[in-house]
Amino acid sequence: MPGLNLDPGDRAMLEGAEGEAAALAMRLLTGVAEASAAESLLDVASAHIDGGLYHGQAGLDFAERLASLGARVRIPTTLNVGALDLLHPERYRGDAETAAKARRLMDLHVGMGCRPTWTCAPYQIAEVRPSFGEHVAWGESNAIVFANSVLGARTDRYGDFLDLCAAVTGRAPAAGLHLDRNRLGRTVFRLEGVSERLLDHDVLFPVLGHLVGMRTGPLVPVIEGLPGEVSEDRLKALGAAAASSGAVGMFHAVGTTPEAPTLEHATSGRPPESLQTIGPADLRTARDELSTVGGGRIGAVSLGTPHASLDQIGALATLMDGRTVAPDVEAYLSTGRDVLSTAAERGWLEALERAGVRVVTDTCTYVTPVIESRGPVMTDSAKWAYYAPGNLGVEVVFGSLEECVRSAASGRVERDDGLWG
Repeated sequence: MPGLNLDPGDRAMLEGAEGEAAALAMRLLTGVAEASAAESLLDVASAHIDGGLYHGQAGLDFAERLASLGARVRIPTTLNVGALDLLHPERYRGDAETAAKARRLMDLHVGMGCRPTWTCAPYQIAEVRPSFGEHVAWGESNAIVFANSVLGARTDRYGDFLDLCAAVTGRAPAAGLHLDRNRLGRTVFRLEGVSERLLDHDVLFPVLGHLVGMRTGPLVPVIEGLPGEVSEDRLKALGAAAASSGAVGMFHAVGTTPEAPTLEHATSGRPPESLQTIGPADLRTARDELSTVGGGRIGAVSLGTPHASLDQIGALATLMDGRTVAPDVEAYLSTGRDVLSTAAERGWLEALERAGVRVVTDTCTYVTPVIESRGPVMTDSAKWAYYAPGNLGVEVVFGSLEECVRSAASGRVERDDGLWG
């Protein structure tokens, strides 16, 4: 089997021709490339760094080491959420030592030339979006699956440290989802018997994504039976859920995503390794799996995971018009600072804050201590519902955006069970 073949530029970088930081980054990249059976490295046009989120001393030590060696990113590089909301520092409820380390980690990445976007949804920034077929090195699971599936760009699942190494070198292993053969659909999920009402409702997509992630294993899934026109926000919710409950780095939606105009195109005409039918009962079960409690009073509502888009903020502002959050309920909306600035210009931010919604930027409420209530938290995000019980130790109720808004206003779980057949 062929080994890793480095071009002269790679070898020069590895040998220190472009500084100690680039040499260290190249050593790590080539080690991963060899472990991945990559035959070469390839150029990446941009990077999105997940490692600015403080998880412990190791991440901080790595960033300190690279920075001390003079590391600078050589390609446009954005930053995923950190552990602090720098625009609303009063939201943070953790200890001062952790906050100081989290801030230091964020500052180190900015100092190496990364753009302080602090969002898990960099694809919502127009000038950041990669083009079809463009190779990038993105971290953050939902950003990876969105880039591959919705935009047709090419990134493998880059985790902490490796994403920054790619940004410093501009190179990545030619492996995984960068390669044509690994992007083909290998398992098919076919929707049957699902009502037109549910097919045209936002809440279907995170639930479907959760189910697909749980069932697909390491295979690239293909979904049949969705409407022909599916919004980016719905695809975002589907992909984020599938990447949380499973190892999904890419999915195809027949007739919607760019590499799946037909089932045959998505699979290159090969028979799928499995074919699974999804009906109303499967979806209802998946919805119920996302809740740890079924009803009663709630303590908080959390929206915007992944970070809310401009359209989603507008929809929330419309739903909150004439409503206010109940006095004993906290309501949070997480979004990126770039999106927030436009929402503020349109008057939506002020309207939401008057209604009692607390806006969070730069981080997410399931990864950093922001929510004060210990009561059940309601969310419209399958990703939030999947991670929050373990991360925060809270009970969770999953529901649609409309159900979350009604529940926030009443203080009790409000759900439309008829939607699920």
